[in-house]
Amino acid sequence: MIISTLSFACMNAIVKHLVHMNAFQIVFFRSFSCLLFTLTFLIKNNIPILGKKHSLLILRGVVGVTSMTLFFMSTKYLPIGTAVSLRYMAPIFAGIFAVVLLKEKMKLVQWLFFTIAFSGVIVLKGFDTSLSIYGLLLIFISAVFSGLVYIVIRKIGKSEHPVVVVNYFMIIATIVGGVLSINKWIMPEGKEWLLVFGLGCFGYFGQVYMTKAFQIAKTNQIAPFKYLEVIFTLLFGVTLFSEVYSFLSLFGITLIITGLVLNVTYKQKPR
Repeated sequence: MIISTLSFACMNAIVKHLVHMNAFQIVFFRSFSCLLFTLTFLIKNNIPILGKKHSLLILRGVVGVTSMTLFFMSTKYLPIGTAVSLRYMAPIFAGIFAVVLLKEKMKLVQWLFFTIAFSGVIVLKGFDTSLSIYGLLLIFISAVFSGLVYIVIRKIGKSEHPVVVVNYFMIIATIVGGVLSINKWIMPEGKEWLLVFGLGCFGYFGQVYMTKAFQIAKTNQIAPFKYLEVIFTLLFGVTLFSEVYSFLSLFGITLIITGLVLNVTYKQKPR
């Protein structure tokens, strides 16, 4: 899980570095380079690429690319550590959607944990007046769509191979990102080619090692470690991009992560 979160943090740092490119072009490079890995895996292992639940797989791709695009857009207006922290509000929205759409029940204590996390958002914005309202709006909508991703994946269930699900996402994102970036295309130069390929490479290995972590360890033991991505990304933001985080900003981020980790560990406790 540590390797996974570090991989995702590296991907986030590359996104921030490519801030001069439009979000759709970053989506294209992120998806196309990852698609090379997913297609190779499926073909090598003779796994049907089209899957079975086509409509849900397409919906997962559309919802996912919307969330990813808005996240990439938000990094142009927010410190990368703040954007990643707020994107992790997705489980809150997933929980709400699960109650409304899937008729699942949520314990009162889980709402308390979500309240702790959301209070972190209030602290972040309430005391950091430099945060862009537009950037916050983008990342919140991104988190909402990311929450929907959880619901769609739950509807898909175990009937599809995980790489098939990811592959649909990458195909749709490649098409959407490629088409919508044509008019504002900026050709990468020099080392930027390594960076745009690194988007998919780090993203793919982040997914792979996260999956392996959940396969070999108990969820309640390993799930909280996924929030190390925020810590790694914060460190990259400070060291690579000279971002400055006030004490209250860090306190707000801590509240967000604390609330979400408490929720994850509570859900996995045997009852």
